[in-house]
Amino acid sequence: MKEGFDSEKYLKVQKEKILERIKMFDNKLYLEFGGKIFDDYHASRVLPGFKPDNKIRLLREFKDDLEVIFCINAKDIEKSKIRADYGISYELELLRLIEKLQGLDISINSVVVTLYHEGNNISHLEKLLKERNIKMYIHTPTNGYPDNVDLIVSDEGYGKNPYIETTKKLVVVNAPGPNSGKLGTCLSQLYHEHKRGVNAGYAKFETFPVWDLSLLDPVNIAYEAATADLKDVNMIDPFHLEAYGKSAVNYNRDISTFPILKNILLKITGKEVYKSPTDMGVNMIKQCITDEEVVRKAATDEIIRRYYNTLCDYKQGIVGADVVERVKSLMDKLHLSLLDREVARVALEKAENKKSNVLAIQMPDGKIITGKESELLSASSAAILNVIKEMSGIPDESYLLSPSSIDGIYKMKQKTSYNTTYCLSLPEVLIALSIFAITNPIIEKAINQLDKLRGCDAHASYIIDKSELKVLKSIGISLTCEPRM
Repeated sequence: MKEGFDSEKYLKVQKEKILERIKMFDNKLYLEFGGKIFDDYHASRVLPGFKPDNKIRLLREFKDDLEVIFCINAKDIEKSKIRADYGISYELELLRLIEKLQGLDISINSVVVTLYHEGNNISHLEKLLKERNIKMYIHTPTNGYPDNVDLIVSDEGYGKNPYIETTKKLVVVNAPGPNSGKLGTCLSQLYHEHKRGVNAGYAKFETFPVWDLSLLDPVNIAYEAATADLKDVNMIDPFHLEAYGKSAVNYNRDISTFPILKNILLKITGKEVYKSPTDMGVNMIKQCITDEEVVRKAATDEIIRRYYNTLCDYKQGIVGADVVERVKSLMDKLHLSLLDREVARVALEKAENKKSNVLAIQMPDGKIITGKESELLSASSAAILNVIKEMSGIPDESYLLSPSSIDGIYKMKQKTSYNTTYCLSLPEVLIALSIFAITNPIIEKAINQLDKLRGCDAHASYIIDKSELKVLKSIGISLTCEPRM
């Protein structure tokens, strides 16, 4: 895929921007860090050339001057809230992040349990953190928030929260998911720091929306599509327009809370820190876009993917009709159609012709290969086998798995499974290939092609089984499905 974003330039200019912001506040900055620290595949899809590990590479640039505070909402702990993208609880995602950062020698200061009410059961997390020698702090809801600024910024407001002692000049405040209390934790710390005579500052790191791209730029619309279930809406920042006479894009939650935040910061610091929510950010994405057309195409592709995903989520009762309508309206803004996704057109045509479930995969060279469901193989299994054969130069009539070996596994499934269908799933096919590859170099060569599929598009004419979906995601394939069971 052609690149349209310069990651090396991004790391350089983004680091310079953060350093500039640190110096504004006597070398003490609390940076509210939004989105994923690791594996930012949304950014890498809409900005071809953006590496999924850019954020962690950026943080490592500050390693000697950086410590991390994590926030997690007490209700999310108690309800074992699940991250839809990883399929694990916020609690487990928190522990995963801590361990990965520690493995990179990045200092973890503590975990703050936010919005805690008496009776919230957080003992399990407390035990796990204690075993890892991680400090845990508890923040209760702030008295007076959001209207009574005098009470908020007082010993009965933020002052009731324990002070978290930090020693580094950059304190990154992150969370395993949204609505985890990052902003409140930053402001609480600012209150305590200023009481101690430290002129600490606050800033916000968000990749999207990109403030200096237009409201209708596909990159910004793709962000809206990705957060449709959160009801995020991109808007022109009216405070920025009034202060500077320039249009800037921000999102509704930051804009609506800015007057409150501005007053709180004024009360804490005694001066006007920011004139607009856009001022708070340190986003340097636009400066690193090297090919606008490549990025626009990638972003529109992502919007269509998101609409397909939303339709499937609605079909399975995961989201409501309002979310579908929201993403559809974004499609309409750019005059996009589902059939603008070429790999989807091919999958649907093949499924109609063969009267069977089909998966189509677009290879790195643009060629689209399909696989159809049969008595012996699922559509995903057939498609992956056909793709790695094509990429290895193995003739179509040759078998990677002989009919006799597949038939043997098929018959064993008939004897041991309670399912009504016994065709080999993708996990089973990959296990079989791994076994046969030990003695067959041709199969080994074919399996090695799987790494080249990361970032490739695919479309299924039906909603794929979770076990197969997990494997396709682990390969790195960007899959969409028809909303059909």
